Amino acid sequence: MYTAKPHNPALAAILIAVACAFIAATTLIAKTLASTQFGTPLHPFQVVFGRFLFAFLSFATVAAILRPTLQRPHLGLHVTRTLGGWAGLTLMFASVAHIPLADATAISFLNPVFGMIFAIPLLGERVGKWRWSAALIALVGAVILLRPTPDSFQPGALYALAAAVILGFELNIIKKLTARENPFSILVVNNAIGVGIASLAVVWVWIWPTPMQWALMAGLGCAMAVAQTCFVNAMARADASFVAPLTYGTLIFAAAYDVLFYDVIPDGVTILGASIIVAGALLLAWREAVRTQPKHG
Repeated sequence: MYTAKPHNPALAAILIAVACAFIAATTLIAKTLASTQFGTPLHPFQVVFGRFLFAFLSFATVAAILRPTLQRPHLGLHVTRTLGGWAGLTLMFASVAHIPLADATAISFLNPVFGMIFAIPLLGERVGKWRWSAALIALVGAVILLRPTPDSFQPGALYALAAAVILGFELNIIKKLTARENPFSILVVNNAIGVGIASLAVVWVWIWPTPMQWALMAGLGCAMAVAQTCFVNAMARADASFVAPLTYGTLIFAAAYDVLFYDVIPDGVTILGASIIVAGALLLAWREAVRTQPKHG
């Protein structure tokens, strides 16, 4: 029987900060693997394969040591969720090979907005004027970041936008799963199925990684496992409306990694577009807090 964790917003905030640092690190590693820094650039399919493989090995090791009780999974929901996660991550990792981490990360923040839109047909939710307003504000920021002019258009930004759409769809499947299964079971099954899907896709583009690339893929998978664990535990200790705005700290870490490792300083367009997206997302988080307040009162 799964026992709910005690409410602890302070601990949740710390966990989310750690998760943000590791999530940004995964995109940094993916960008490095797509470069020639340590060998022939790896295809996004191969990078995602490494992410799922080593994340699964991390969770399997923990399961072997702690021997937790795993629930019987709803395979249909898990396969749908993992296909979405695999496709979204592949597109996200493809985007960071072409555009700065901060740009790709900011555009990915649209996934809660698309999640809200998909919730209408998938979960039967009603969307009012405040939530639509938040969505429109965030989309304006995305258009700015996409730089849609003949001279400055960035195709890589479209990969990040497509990733946000798919991951927004995945959010709704995760909502359905968390109502049925405990977090650790979800993580184990998700990564196990992900290894299978990624293994089928990577066959067509496989090249043998260098030792350093193997090490980076292992680091990518372990970083994602840490991020997922921190995020799930933060969600278990605080309201979603409290946690959601804190996840935008990922952008700070992504911008910092850009400066430290690639000497890329965010320009005015990045700062403006990212600020507008975050403003829209914060408005959405505030509205969710207002909507759910009577339930807690």
